[in-house]
Amino acid sequence: MAHMESTEPGEMKKAELLVPSSVEGDEIGEEMKKSGSRFQVARVDCVNETKFEETPKDTRSNVHDKGPESPSATFSVSGDSFRSYSDTNNLKTFAMNTHEALPCVDHYRNILSATGGMKSRPTLAQLHEEMDDEEMRGRHKDPLLAGEERLVSDSNVAISTDKKPQQGALKFGWIKGVLVRCLLNIWGVMLFIRLSWVVGQAGMGLTAVIILLSGVVTTLTALSMSAICTNGEVKGGGAYYMISRSLGAEFGGAIGLIFSVANAVAIAMYVVGFAETVRDLLKNNNALMIDETNDIRIIGFITISLLLAIAIIGMDWEARAQLILLAVLVIGLVNFVVGCLIPPTETKKLKGFVGFKTDLFIENMLPAFGEGQEFFSVFSVFFPAATGILAGANISGDLKDAQTAIPKGTLLSILISTIVYLGVAWTLGGCMLRDAVGPLDMAVGATTVVQLSNVTTTTTSVVMLAAMSAAQQAPNTSTSTVYTVDVIRNCSLAKNGVCAYGLMHDYQAMEMMSGFGPLITAGIFSATLSSALASLVSAPKVFQAVCKDEIFPKIKFFAKGYGIDDSPRRAYLLAYFIGLGFVFIGDLNAIAPVISNFFLMSYTLINYSCFDASLARSPGWRPAFRFYNKWCSLLGAIICLAVMFIINWWTALITFGVISALFIYVHHTKPEVNWGSSTQAHVYRNALQSSLKLISVEDHIKNFRPQMLVMSGLPENRPALIDFVSHISKKISLMVCANVIVGQQSGNLKKLLNTNAAYSWLSKRRVKAFYTATTAPSFRHGAQSIMHTVGVGKLRPNTLIMGFKSDWTKCEPSAVEEYFKIIHDAFDLNYGVGLLRLQEGFGLDVDMDATFMPDGLTEDEISDDDLTPDDTPPHRLHSSYDRIDNNTPMPSKSTNLVPGDIQNGPSKSREKLNIEVLKGINMFKRHPKKGTIDVWWLFDDGGLTLLIPYILTTKAHWRGCKLRVFTAGTKKGELDREQRQMATLLSKFRIECKDMTVLPDVNKAPREESQMEFKNLVSDWVLDTKAGETEEKFPWKTTQDEMELLKDKTNRHIRLRELMQEKSRDASLIVMTLPMPRKGTCSAGLYMSWIDTLTRDMPPILLLRGNQTSVLTFYS
Repeated sequence: MAHMESTEPGEMKKAELLVPSSVEGDEIGEEMKKSGSRFQVARVDCVNETKFEETPKDTRSNVHDKGPESPSATFSVSGDSFRSYSDTNNLKTFAMNTHEALPCVDHYRNILSATGGMKSRPTLAQLHEEMDDEEMRGRHKDPLLAGEERLVSDSNVAISTDKKPQQGALKFGWIKGVLVRCLLNIWGVMLFIRLSWVVGQAGMGLTAVIILLSGVVTTLTALSMSAICTNGEVKGGGAYYMISRSLGAEFGGAIGLIFSVANAVAIAMYVVGFAETVRDLLKNNNALMIDETNDIRIIGFITISLLLAIAIIGMDWEARAQLILLAVLVIGLVNFVVGCLIPPTETKKLKGFVGFKTDLFIENMLPAFGEGQEFFSVFSVFFPAATGILAGANISGDLKDAQTAIPKGTLLSILISTIVYLGVAWTLGGCMLRDAVGPLDMAVGATTVVQLSNVTTTTTSVVMLAAMSAAQQAPNTSTSTVYTVDVIRNCSLAKNGVCAYGLMHDYQAMEMMSGFGPLITAGIFSATLSSALASLVSAPKVFQAVCKDEIFPKIKFFAKGYGIDDSPRRAYLLAYFIGLGFVFIGDLNAIAPVISNFFLMSYTLINYSCFDASLARSPGWRPAFRFYNKWCSLLGAIICLAVMFIINWWTALITFGVISALFIYVHHTKPEVNWGSSTQAHVYRNALQSSLKLISVEDHIKNFRPQMLVMSGLPENRPALIDFVSHISKKISLMVCANVIVGQQSGNLKKLLNTNAAYSWLSKRRVKAFYTATTAPSFRHGAQSIMHTVGVGKLRPNTLIMGFKSDWTKCEPSAVEEYFKIIHDAFDLNYGVGLLRLQEGFGLDVDMDATFMPDGLTEDEISDDDLTPDDTPPHRLHSSYDRIDNNTPMPSKSTNLVPGDIQNGPSKSREKLNIEVLKGINMFKRHPKKGTIDVWWLFDDGGLTLLIPYILTTKAHWRGCKLRVFTAGTKKGELDREQRQMATLLSKFRIECKDMTVLPDVNKAPREESQMEFKNLVSDWVLDTKAGETEEKFPWKTTQDEMELLKDKTNRHIRLRELMQEKSRDASLIVMTLPMPRKGTCSAGLYMSWIDTLTRDMPPILLLRGNQTSVLTFYS
């Protein structure tokens, strides 16, 4: 908000935004508290409420009574009008005198996730389109804005505050929600029972390196996670939510599933650890219930059932339990420190605890790896202790402000836990030996007495580990026994000659060193139970988020939540039974490394998500957390991968295998989700960079690709044309479907902007193509516009494909003229041109949805035998179809293809027609029987007429067809030489053909009946000068002079028809060189007669002409 200062009359110095403090003040204050560290508002001044008391409503402002309910803004001009109103009235008009909306957080919310009525921004149409007089006067509220709250400063139209706000779900702050949970998960049993072993093996120096290296990995991951979670609101799902919204559904779904399973199995791991400790206590006191194994199962069953009850009761009770467990764990740590400061007893000395000694500190600084141990093996034992940093993020949906809580709580927990680990490790190393024999009566028997008298030592020769002062005071007495380091380290005195105490051997060293041992046991209980409880809460919440997104089938049952906090009770029960099953197994040592690697894979992908999002440079990537770097994130991902293999290489491979399988599955199923992931951003970025790079790539004949511009109209209207061209362009070149909408732009906006329907149809048809549409006053102007502008850089079409205008003899002559001139325009723009004719037509004005197909069939599976009327349910077929003009915009009234008697007759007749129509429009979806593609390469157009058929033979649809090449001979006596020359040329082009034929009689006069047939065809398109027709008024008509001038060409085309009927009538496809219309010489009527003569009653035929530029070469 901006503060309004007093101004001179007629002069406004600062704009002001009025928000009723009674309604939104608290919300604004809360939002300010939640704002991220990177983006802050320096100052927010609230308007003095007393300044804006209600004033009498201006009777001249009735138009304001029904103003838009969205926060609004107006712009006043200084002058008399400004001075004539009070300050309050001016503020009212600012809010209510326009349809414009002031910036509001509701305008940027995800509508699908909204839980209540939201304000909505006016659409562009609402602000831009014309309004009739009544609407302008009444300012009726648009239905789209029905859920808006109204911003008013008038008490007569005040916001109702009578409703009591519904109590919201329990939300946690950063301490209880993140810090406590992370600390409890990081401080696991490793702290109490394995850290002493790590210090004994690696020494204090390398132990510090291990702890710090683990801290570096978790810190890098936490920094990446902080960047991700501050790049927008974080909802429930934790690591799954962050990874899926960053890298997409493939990675997110895979991680979400295995992370849920890993947490569910981890419940059993922690519970079994707790049960084993309790079992040992029972065993030491001879109180076993059944036997060691079954006692673990019984204790585990009771424990996991109690934890489930705590989780289901509610997150509040679970949080309280976590606080109690943390308090117990901290008390245990304090107890350990206090115990280390108390001078050890003789028994503790024999067990290796001798108190703080400088020489011992120096000695334990260096490593002393045991047999089969080295740095990385010890590191792999310790590192799982640091993998609890996602405990807070896993309940992201239960945090008050996840964007602040997750970074603050996670990073602080890493700092605290690292300091504690270092402190405990150095404390252990500073006051305890690596090897100790233990109590002598236990080690060598009660009769063995070790007496040392007259002992004289120096600190340089031996370290005295008993009461040296007492020995020095009575050097000659035999009653005073002092134990030296040599005695305590002499493992030969121990039972079986093996030391059982010291850092290397005693896992209960911390308990022995503490002031009160049972408190350490309580700490172990706290560590195991807290970790088990955190896993029992994390697994269901992450799994619930996965189920809600419906990435995997048949698991939505577990997405249901209960209560105001959306508790995943079904998922709780699933996690409970999974954990219980592994508890009953009892031995989890084999699966523990796999679980650790599953967690590490999550860390890897979190780091990679941050790196990938930064690398994509999407404007939407603007995290509020500033302390991250994409290269640090990449380093974190690499280190996590390395640690996976360090811990266990075969479990790392298993993890990769599981992730890959889930990734491939999700990628193949393509769930309908759109989260704006960095993967999507990379697609755009890579496409942009490749397009720009392509500009600098010089063209070469060897790299020529036929890039198709298809004048298809709406793609669904001409499926056969789309299918055919897609066979040419699939996986090798560009294909653009163009739609010209004849009319004004303002009246066709919906058709023009509705590209999603076209792309949806193309996707269902499995056609990889682009779609573009334009409006124009005529079809030709639209085609020109598209040919001029379509494409970007060198990704531009170079070949125009149109369907033959089969109704050219019946439609308006001006439409034929346009069609003809489009061919001229394409040649002018250096396009190649292709005209495809199918006797069945190209498409129908019907719904091409999948429900159109017979039961059990897809469009790819249709065959002549499958499509029989008896097998096709009549309710799945349409009763009538309209012929579509193949190359002009959709007419407002279509010519009906179905005769009236069939339309109104028996359904069987309609079904037969529907089946035939369906065969036609899907003819290029069915694989043809083995046949031929006949290439009539009559004139050299650069080789496009030969290249396209060759490309078709490489596609699966046409793979069973062989090429046959026909070319015209020049002289009868040289046919053999010409045939050898053509065969040599084809061989040089490396194009294999079944037959190659040189036609000797192309120039032979056609039969009389063929000439008469052509005359009848062209008769209606000859200029009738006797009737007063002129070339200016009827430019599409031919003249007698023109027909005489082009008589030889006409006869040649008639003769070619005869030859094709003779030689290619059974071909699967005919490709022939398109006749070239010369400007000013050939009229539209004569040219269309040529084309019709060549293509009528033929197999599918493509008339094709290149732009006279070579597209084939035999040079390497």
